[in-house]
Amino acid sequence: MTELSLRGLTKRFGSVTAVDDVTLDIPDGSFVCLLGPSGCGKTTLLRLLAGLEPPSAGQLIVAGQDQTGMPPEKRDFGMVFQSLALFPHLSVSDNIAYPLAIRRKSKAECRARVDELLSLVQLDGLGDRRIHQLSGGQRQRVAIARGLAIDPNVFLLDEPLSALDANLREHMQVELRQLQQRLGVTTVVVTHDQKEALTMADIVIVMKDGKVQQVGAPMEVYRDPANAFVAGFIGTSNLIPCSLHPDNSVEISDYRIALDPADRVKCSPGEKAVLSVRPEDVRIEMQGGGLPAQVIFIRDLGETVQFVLDCDGLEITALYSPAARPKIGLGDRIGISFAAGNRVVLPV
Repeated sequence: MTELSLRGLTKRFGSVTAVDDVTLDIPDGSFVCLLGPSGCGKTTLLRLLAGLEPPSAGQLIVAGQDQTGMPPEKRDFGMVFQSLALFPHLSVSDNIAYPLAIRRKSKAECRARVDELLSLVQLDGLGDRRIHQLSGGQRQRVAIARGLAIDPNVFLLDEPLSALDANLREHMQVELRQLQQRLGVTTVVVTHDQKEALTMADIVIVMKDGKVQQVGAPMEVYRDPANAFVAGFIGTSNLIPCSLHPDNSVEISDYRIALDPADRVKCSPGEKAVLSVRPEDVRIEMQGGGLPAQVIFIRDLGETVQFVLDCDGLEITALYSPAARPKIGLGDRIGISFAAGNRVVLPV
């Protein structure tokens, strides 16, 4: 089993703490996404896992063994860098074989493993090509194959799809996930793309300012955010200032909403709070009632229709499918409500 356990892992660069006391467990065979804005510490954490940066404090335990001080070449970890770091003067086959060659594997072993990996990443017959002769997606596959060459216990990828165009990126997300599922290798991917994390991962780890904000399954993080930062960063959320009352109701601009037992409340009455509601959970009331609002923007996105609503100076976004699109136009005054059970009250 290749389970990763991080215990108080910390990295300081002078007075700056890039990774701050991270403690978590990554189960064997899981696909994990480290997610957060630029500068949150996710790449530094990945480099700590790879052994490319020594920790300032804490431990990394791999399959029950303390590997905190172990050099990168002694760890059975494969890695794909954001830049891919492919060698332009080498062929595709020689790029893939490089980790095996520096481990002094025989030419026959290298050739057999390269042929296996070319087939695995669907690059059969391209082994003799140079890197500049490949498309962006093909280069991505070469980097992935090279990372897998040593049959790693853990596979680390630093924003591996960031340079690809939108369509190719989505295609490679599916390919990478399917490949990981076939191999069953414990995989950690750094990304700033929320959609990428939600669609690929078994576990999402959200970071901010070097600290872990939440760990959970994608839909758990999306539907039950731990705090206002997570709610605002993962997908799109309406964060509506509100007051929480002792009778388990919230008040927004003099409009009172009784909360459902399935709604989540993560603060106490009297605390400064926001009500987190996803756009797909905003209901436009055609018969009146609800929180008064005015339609100020409509955008047809093909698969969804977006409505931006002004509620006494506060903008709230609603999403509908084209089939369920309400018959309203710009300037219309309407009422809105929020789907019971999908509302989260969070401290600010």
